[in-house]
This record gives sequence, structure tokens and C-alpha cells, in this order.
Amino acid sequence: MRWWDLDPVLELERDLFPEDAWSPGMFWSELAHARGPLATRRYLVAELQVPPRRGAAEGQPSVDRRAGRIVGYGGLAAIDGTGDVQTIATARDQWGSGLGARLLSALLAAATDFECHEVLLEVRVDNTRAQRLYERFGFEPIGFRRGYYQPGNVDALVMRRPSQTSSEAPSVQGT
Repeated sequence: MRWWDLDPVLELERDLFPEDAWSPGMFWSELAHARGPLATRRYLVAELQVPPRRGAAEGQPSVDRRAGRIVGYGGLAAIDGTGDVQTIATARDQWGSGLGARLLSALLAAATDFECHEVLLEVRVDNTRAQRLYERFGFEPIGFRRGYYQPGNVDALVMRRPSQTSSEAPSVQGT
């Protein structure tokens, strides 16, 4: 993720998390720690890639106008051997496409790059779709943070995943 991605990321953030969306300042603060030799963050975006249409009539566009649209993003913080998934989201029209799994895989690879021995995350207790994804990747519940998501006062389920070797990592084929 780079600064020029922030406007579409913020639009997606507000659509998906209207009550507790991150502010522009929160994203800017995270990105400030994502570059250089002392970086402690990794942020990424997923853009929709649509192949050119076959047989388009002359003079008509051959590429879907949705191409290049940001449809997902994620971020990881890494400090003292512990990774923390700060945020992960996919556009509603991408739910069930496997994009969330690919984003999470990339964040876990970043945790490996940062030499993290464990990865933590918080997820809304009412977000069972995300909880199932995290469980598939070996995350286990370890506690709750009461009233974590504001202003809705929704609890967060805290989940932890110890480091795994590549042979232990779950397959994400077909998801």
C-alpha cells in the first residue's frame, strides 16, 4: 500500500466498517512505519485484474472499466517477534473468491520475513466469516477485549497463531 492508494482504501474501509472505520490519520501513521530498513509494518492492496475481452468491436474498449479497482487490503505490524494483523478487508463483491485467504497468506509471509514467532489479531465477535478464515489458517481464540470496537461497543475475539514451517501452512487452493 502506498499513499496514492489511500483514497480508494478509505472508501472501501467506510463501506465495510461504517461504525468503526479507520481514519486517514490512522492509515498515514501505519504507512509511516512501512518503509526503510527499520520498517515494522507491511501494508498491501489487491487490485481487480480483469483480462481483455475477446472479440471487442473496433473502437470499443477492450478492457473492463473495473480493472485496477482496489478490492482488498491488509496490514501487519511486527514488534519483538510478534506479528499483529492490524487490518484486513475485501470488497463485498469479492467475498467467497479466496481473496481474503490470499491477503492473509501474504500477511503471514510478511510475519515470516519479520521473523515473528507468533501472529495475533482481533476480530469482531459477530464476524463469523472472518473467524472461520482465521481458524483455517491455524489461529486459535485466546481471549476477548470487551467493548474494543467503538462506537458500537462490540467485543473483539483475540486470536493467536504460533509460527509454522511452510510444510505446516494450510493450503488455500480453491478458496
